[in-house]
Amino acid sequence: QVQLVESGGGLVQAGGSLRLSCAASETIFSINSMGWYRQAPGKQRELVATITSGGRTNYADSAKGRFTISRDNAKNTVYLQINNLKPEDTAVYYCNAAVGLGNRYNFWGQGTQVTVSS
Repeated sequence: QVQLVESGGGLVQAGGSLRLSCAASETIFSINSMGWYRQAPGKQRELVATITSGGRTNYADSAKGRFTISRDNAKNTVYLQINNLKPEDTAVYYCNAAVGLGNRYNFWGQGTQVTVSS
């Protein structure tokens, strides 16, 4: 069981920046992939970005250019830097950890709200 705790969300004006953090309960070396997803009101949860244990990153097309995922292995923490925030970025952002063969087990954090005002 991997426990994930997100933080860093809040209310910001368009054009601002935020850095979201996801702290894992165990060493992230043992986690195949960690990622950030978001769910806006009335919409499906969607991928934002992932990072593997080897540091390989993957971004949704909508996240390329303004979002940066990174990790600090010493702190068992993954970050999502979001720059030039837009109102359409308003959503609950969830941290995900995929473990096991074929990423068969997935764990989620409780989510952190990001609200961008125009």
